[in-house]
Amino acid sequence: MSTLRDLAEEHTRLRPADIDHLHRIAGDWQLLSDLSFADLLLWVPVDGDGTYLCVAQVRPTTAPTAYLDDQVGRIVGGPEVAHLEVAHRQGRIWREGDPVWYGDVPARHEAIPVRLRTTDGEAGEVVAVVGRDTNLSTARTPSQLELNYLTTADDLAQMIADGTFPPPRHPGETTSAPRVGDGLVRLDAGGKVTYASPNAQSAYRRLGYASHLVGEDLAALHRRLAGDPLEGTDAANGILAALRGEAPPRREIDARGATMLTRALPLMPAGVPIGALVLVRDITEVRRRDRALITKDATIREIHHRVKNNLQTVAALLRLQARRVSMPEARVALEESVRRVASIALVHETLSLSSDEAVEFDGIVDRVASAATEVAAAESTVGMRRTGSFGVLPAEVATSLVMVLNELLLNAVEHGFPAAAEAAAAPDAAGAVGAAPEVVVSAHRFRKMLHVSVTDNGRGLPPDFDAERGGNLGLQIVRALVTGELRGTIELRDGANGGTEATLVVPLARSAPEGRAAG
Repeated sequence: MSTLRDLAEEHTRLRPADIDHLHRIAGDWQLLSDLSFADLLLWVPVDGDGTYLCVAQVRPTTAPTAYLDDQVGRIVGGPEVAHLEVAHRQGRIWREGDPVWYGDVPARHEAIPVRLRTTDGEAGEVVAVVGRDTNLSTARTPSQLELNYLTTADDLAQMIADGTFPPPRHPGETTSAPRVGDGLVRLDAGGKVTYASPNAQSAYRRLGYASHLVGEDLAALHRRLAGDPLEGTDAANGILAALRGEAPPRREIDARGATMLTRALPLMPAGVPIGALVLVRDITEVRRRDRALITKDATIREIHHRVKNNLQTVAALLRLQARRVSMPEARVALEESVRRVASIALVHETLSLSSDEAVEFDGIVDRVASAATEVAAAESTVGMRRTGSFGVLPAEVATSLVMVLNELLLNAVEHGFPAAAEAAAAPDAAGAVGAAPEVVVSAHRFRKMLHVSVTDNGRGLPPDFDAERGGNLGLQIVRALVTGELRGTIELRDGANGGTEATLVVPLARSAPEGRAAG
């Protein structure tokens, strides 16, 4: 399905600013559809040939739709668009005409011209038309709620024709809540409540206001209800801003353990401020769950922080013990244990700074690689390089994988490159002549599998190396972690151009969603 922008750019000569305005309307017009009890269709003229193209459609949540089929992409002309032509050419809302039939559904047509105001605030030319089509099959005598909905809808429709609706969106705001059905309050020009829907009345009752809202000064009421004086002033100022014709950001009010989200919209058809529309929604349970999650996340991060501290303490104790050991083999074993513990601590350090149980793994790999180069002999410095990206990995994968990579990198540095004197005596044993010692870590994702390789240009595997059973303790740890904890596979072989290559394939069934992963 083509998007609004695709359809407009392909079939019309609308400017980018015009298309952006149509996007804003389509992003906020569920409000008008619900208040109107009608489908809204956004029509644009097709290069002046008398036909119109539907580029967007929204159905009401408060009434049955007039269209069972999707209308987006449909091009119509002739008598079927006569009402759209009047609204487009005359720049006025069209409400005349008899009901029309769509199959077995009778519907009433209306057409609202769409203007984009100029940079100096003047009403610009009509760039599109909103068709407002109401299903009449369930028509009945309207209630007080419906009358207030329809009156407010007419005011917003006129504001679309004036170019003053929808208002500019504030950074970070969405259009998902609150909605008409959550609670609606209508104010007059003085800020007094003229109508409050039953759901709105219930939301205010949870804040501690038991009386009826009609006749109340809503800004003053918000000041009285809010538990925090600053919050109450902020909420009241939002109401006053809407009465002045501004569109303030959404605000929350907390009182008596309840939380209410409010959105205030100015009502100024034909440029005349006549009051404001306030949508409210009780979000007490939502905020309660948010607070519980925040507490849980903070607790988990604190646990990771303490685990990291404990691991660093263990590493420090092992390091002290290594300095006191006179036997070289024992000292080397303790130093290797220090590096293994430190690599796990890196994962917990990252998790202690994260808001979930997943880590950006590239930074951890880079730090482990940097630490591995420090064990190389000073006279044969080994370069480290990473290609591709590991992306975001869950903690249970990251902890095992960092140990695997730590062992593979240390093996590449310690056993892949001889000392400088040995290299001078047998230059061919150090890989390609003139090639700088280097270890490359590569990673990419394919079909929910993580493919990793650790390649060096060193002297390669020993001639009698057994890929299944050979190797030191480090390689035994690697095999156990890859085949056990990671449920993957590992292969060690001589590189195509010399050196050694270790390749791992790890399933990512437990990893973060694809959209969060880099690479």
